[in-house]
Amino acid sequence: MEHVDVLVVGAGISGIGAGYYLQTMCPDRSYAILEGRGQLGGTWDLFRYPGIRSDSDMYTLGYAFRPWTEAKAIADGPNILSYLQRTAADYGIDRKIRYNHHVKTAAWSSDEARWTVTSQGPDGPVTMTCNFLFMCSGYYNYAKGHSPEFAGAEDFAGRIVHPQFWPADLDYSGKNVVVIGSGATAVTLVPAMAPKTKHITMLQRSPTYIVARPAEDAMANWLRAKLPSKMAYGLTRWRNVLFGMFFFRMARKKPEKVKERLLGMVREELPDADIATHFTPRYNPWDQRLCLVPDGDLFAAIREGKAEVVTDTIERFVPEGIKLASGKTLPADVIVTATGLELQLLSDVQFSVDGKAVDLSKTTNYKGMMYSGVPNMASSFGYTNASWTLKADLTCAYVCRLLNTMTKRGLRQATPTPNGAVGEEPFLDFTSSYVQRAMDKFPKQGGRKPWKVHQNYALDLMALKFGSVDNEMVFSNPVPKRVKEAA
Repeated sequence: MEHVDVLVVGAGISGIGAGYYLQTMCPDRSYAILEGRGQLGGTWDLFRYPGIRSDSDMYTLGYAFRPWTEAKAIADGPNILSYLQRTAADYGIDRKIRYNHHVKTAAWSSDEARWTVTSQGPDGPVTMTCNFLFMCSGYYNYAKGHSPEFAGAEDFAGRIVHPQFWPADLDYSGKNVVVIGSGATAVTLVPAMAPKTKHITMLQRSPTYIVARPAEDAMANWLRAKLPSKMAYGLTRWRNVLFGMFFFRMARKKPEKVKERLLGMVREELPDADIATHFTPRYNPWDQRLCLVPDGDLFAAIREGKAEVVTDTIERFVPEGIKLASGKTLPADVIVTATGLELQLLSDVQFSVDGKAVDLSKTTNYKGMMYSGVPNMASSFGYTNASWTLKADLTCAYVCRLLNTMTKRGLRQATPTPNGAVGEEPFLDFTSSYVQRAMDKFPKQGGRKPWKVHQNYALDLMALKFGSVDNEMVFSNPVPKRVKEAA
């Protein structure tokens, strides 16, 4: 049975980052990456729908150790995937990846101080052992998107597709298209598809905050032309981090003022639109994630008459399209159900500790990355109000600190253990439907450090990079004497 010091699950942004940090900060540790799919890249390889792009700037979605050097700050999916592929190849991380290995179970033994991990490989079950398990598998179900049942769907004469599984043979040229949804996927699809369609409609039950932003960051490009790439990247990264934190704080402290400004920006783009009906959400800014449209492309498509937004509810699908509760029928040849993701905690792996099954929903999250009572396991989970990679970088480095601490102290086990009452709050303070549907499956967070999940890069930087590793972390399980002597 093969053994590695650290087993990483997932070869997307987090997993590739984990490989870099392990090689750099823990060069004496062996590691492997198990990837359930046949390619690296995670989200950026899976999603192939028109216009797929980041909704975060690449100066923060990119790694701290790997400057983003392209002109566009809001990058499309293929460019992001290329960035990940180059990073993995340049650092030799791609040689550590085992593809088509879907992890099913992970069992911890305190006696052996190791995990036994079973995956479904290309030729059948594969079992490996490791001293530390690092879950970098993302937060949603790659095999299934959220697809509500629509009455009359079987009667529709056209084609129904979900963006998570975009068919390569879909031809929508000269056709009427309806995109159901108002989130990041919908606002990406509509302007990307509009030039080829006869007409495209974004059908939403309720509006989302939509913000236009230049696709290129002029200041970042100027800095890169004047300064060494690493310095320019670092300055731009910190500028964007600080601005994001400031904007989020303002949204929480003065929601009405921020709301007024955001809607004012939409009015500037669409002076003749019914802003109250189609662009004014029922919630405050940052109660859900904002939708970013580079160069205002969605607004441009609406102004040009190629696209429209309809706010209504669906009564049923009919052969010629969608019948709305208002009585109107939207004609459609193609219906795209941009109805969201299905969240999934750690790929639904079945965990056990010393023979006892672990229900992670009954645990409390530690520093946004580990689980109370579960030894030698961490997971990478990004921010809801900022780029995923900001938290992934910090988490990877913290895992390495833990590993190095255990080595230095001759101990084999690190277990987050509450010291007194911590309280209980939902893992995420977010009102989005896709989040609320899944919160009962996720761990809780506490009401105090280190059990509080901060959606704040500065606080996490202090806690994970500079904070004590001993804060309610129990190090135990000494290296046996015979192992020390052999070494």
